[in-house]
Amino acid sequence: MKIIIKEIIKLSFYCRRLFRQWYVLRSVKSHKNHVYVGGYTCLSKETILNENPNFNGMIIKGSGRVTIGKNFHSGSDCLIITQIHNYDYGKSIPYDDTFILKDVIIGDNVWFGDRVIILGGVSIGEGAIIQAGSVVVRDVPDLAIVGGSPAMVFKYRNKDHYFELKEQSKFH
Repeated sequence: MKIIIKEIIKLSFYCRRLFRQWYVLRSVKSHKNHVYVGGYTCLSKETILNENPNFNGMIIKGSGRVTIGKNFHSGSDCLIITQIHNYDYGKSIPYDDTFILKDVIIGDNVWFGDRVIILGGVSIGEGAIIQAGSVVVRDVPDLAIVGGSPAMVFKYRNKDHYFELKEQSKFH
């Protein structure tokens, strides 16, 4: 009896994951191939996915375009915000009912820790790692490891090792 219950639970998790994948694929602007969705993920209609994205919990809010590179990985509870209220040139204060759209570009082989927040207008370079709990408000260079609020570069990945693994196509 315990074995049957365990199998039913496994099947339930598998069905939920398949549903999340289906939901994500039907909601994005375009995608290349397989998408892994392990946690609650809600992407915008202006999201473009390249090969092998892995989401363990991501919400993209706003109507700005988000381009996600190959082999992207997110932790849980991540957020990308691509629009802000029009507070400078609006018709009322503190803001009006119009929005300013800001695109986000995420390079290949980028990894977000848990609860990362990305604000609009940011580009994240290839191979970057964003530490858990970070708030990214400005561009992140290639191979940078950033953390904090606002996120700042505190280290870079080993360039030779990174490109050696990339040349060998050793992707997770």
